[in-house]
Amino acid sequence: MSADVKVKLLCLPYAGAGASFYRHWQRQAGDALEIVPLQLPGRERLMDAEPYRDVHQAADGLLADLAPASGDRLALFGHSMGAVLAYELAHRLTRVPGVEVVRLFASGARAPFEQAGHGATGLADDEFLDRVAELTGYRDPMLELEELRELVLPVLRADIEMHERYAPSTDLALAAPITAVRAEDDPLVSREDVAAWEKVAGRGFESAEVPGGHMYLLDDIGPLLRLVTSSVG
Repeated sequence: MSADVKVKLLCLPYAGAGASFYRHWQRQAGDALEIVPLQLPGRERLMDAEPYRDVHQAADGLLADLAPASGDRLALFGHSMGAVLAYELAHRLTRVPGVEVVRLFASGARAPFEQAGHGATGLADDEFLDRVAELTGYRDPMLELEELRELVLPVLRADIEMHERYAPSTDLALAAPITAVRAEDDPLVSREDVAAWEKVAGRGFESAEVPGGHMYLLDDIGPLLRLVTSSVG
């Protein structure tokens, strides 16, 4: 497969986020990558659709929406919940004839076999939001506005449930390289958590750190995009 084909970076949302979060990345990525934000149901243009509550159903749905073609060179990026979605989607993409999965970038997440629920699912609204804020170090400003909270909360609940119930679909290592990314000040994901991704990397493994806390993506994505472009170039 020709290395001259531009790599498409498939971007998976973190819990509660939509595809629009990634749209400004193209400006900073320049010509090195084609940024492809993937949308989950229940948000933005798919607001009327029922959100997924199962990672495997979500990965199957995303694969069908993406419709990859022979000759595609694809990298995947996901943060937190998005990392396990990206991992499951990557497994499916490696089985598509003629598609090259260049690399998976798993950010701010434990390895697939070490995912554990944090007890947010099923809590009353205020307790649920406090628990999510405690876990992420961030509270979405839209949740402070009653009219927006009614739209955002069901999606966030579905995403958290999907993440907390996740178990890997296979014991096989991924037939693609993996870069596991951790923010330097992330209290939720340790260096040991990041190193554990090597156990599911079938074509090579790297780990990297970027500045910031667990939700570093909200601040400065420059270091991350430089890492991505240097790794797939």
